Amino acid sequence: MRYGLYGSLAILIAGFTGLGILLAPPVTLAPAAEKPEAAEMRDTAEIEGQRARGAYLARIGNCLGCHTAYSGFPYAGGHILDTSIGIFITPNITSDKETGIGLWSEEDFWRALHNGRGRDGNLLYPAFPYSEYTRVSREDSDAIFAYLQSLPPVRQRNAPNRINFPFNWRPLLHLWQLIYFSSGIYLPDTLRDDEWNRGAYLVQGLGHCNACHTQRNILGISKGDILGGGQLMGSNWYAPSLTSLQEASTADWPIEDIKRLLKTGSTSRAVTTGPMANVVSQSLQFLTEDDARAVAKYLKSLPETEPRSRGIAPPLTEEVDKQLKKGGQIYETYCQDCHGNLGEGAPGSYPALAGNRGVTMASPTNAIRSILNGGYAPVTKIQQRPYGMPPFAQILPDGEIALVWLGKQAWRDSMAA
Repeated sequence: MRYGLYGSLAILIAGFTGLGILLAPPVTLAPAAEKPEAAEMRDTAEIEGQRARGAYLARIGNCLGCHTAYSGFPYAGGHILDTSIGIFITPNITSDKETGIGLWSEEDFWRALHNGRGRDGNLLYPAFPYSEYTRVSREDSDAIFAYLQSLPPVRQRNAPNRINFPFNWRPLLHLWQLIYFSSGIYLPDTLRDDEWNRGAYLVQGLGHCNACHTQRNILGISKGDILGGGQLMGSNWYAPSLTSLQEASTADWPIEDIKRLLKTGSTSRAVTTGPMANVVSQSLQFLTEDDARAVAKYLKSLPETEPRSRGIAPPLTEEVDKQLKKGGQIYETYCQDCHGNLGEGAPGSYPALAGNRGVTMASPTNAIRSILNGGYAPVTKIQQRPYGMPPFAQILPDGEIALVWLGKQAWRDSMAA
């Protein structure tokens, strides 16, 4: 930022003589030349400030999560995204000039986020969520780019994407963008305050929450309510609805509880596991207090939607009752010590299962995945050694896992009664 020059300085000189007072005319002085070192220090401070801001924004956007392979170099790409149209290998976004984005300009980077176009002008596949990133401001885009350019270059050439026919025919992307994509930065809602708009900006844009929390068809097009929940692409996990009280809506939560869940992944009401635990650990825990509150305020304000149908429960026949009792016996053996004999859990340690929305929502996916693979809350600065649940895939056969889940459903129905 350049500062304005000092204006003219009028100097009044009074002198006394034997005949009276003489006034000297105004004298205009040239501003002192700025020392080159001072200008350089100021420019360096501005650059460092922009990079620090970009580092924060990159964290909030969880760029690291997608652009880092398992046990790989940060931001060097190689992460595998298994989608309905093929497998994408995320690119290297370090400052390497041959395999990264070292030759990119601010304009190139902005065009990728805002318009879904690469440096060569080719359209990008929406596996890169530019449909959300288009809402990011140019100032924030430039800050993120400045940070990425400051990263040490990592020379890593990643494998090419493996996209299925006919989707590998790139001209189809022109049609896709024409029908389904509209570029445009986030425009504040004038009926809302600054804090709410900040939360909306982060959730809708940089946080790209709708990229996961929505149902999509084979073309990657949202076919449900915004933030209404959906199956994660290439994953046996379900991203719950953020607008349904049956799933993960926080409309009836205090702001402080929502903030705590965002920054620690654990409250007395809920615990994040699976992919969402990674998002908390890699990204959301770094939200500033102000931004966490803004996001919480926005999430709390989302309009409630109808819960998904859970289907019709089978009649309680003698055979069903027998299966439930068997599930109860398995629960007593493997689950009761931590989760309690009534599924009440242990506050601050083990989550309750009775009334747990991971159990009560229509999709059983996450509950079953947690039993199979274990349940691990995120490691954060606030909660460095969270409790976890071991996996039972090697102990319990699928049939017994299903019986345990049926037992949870009995709690669900009793809570709904």
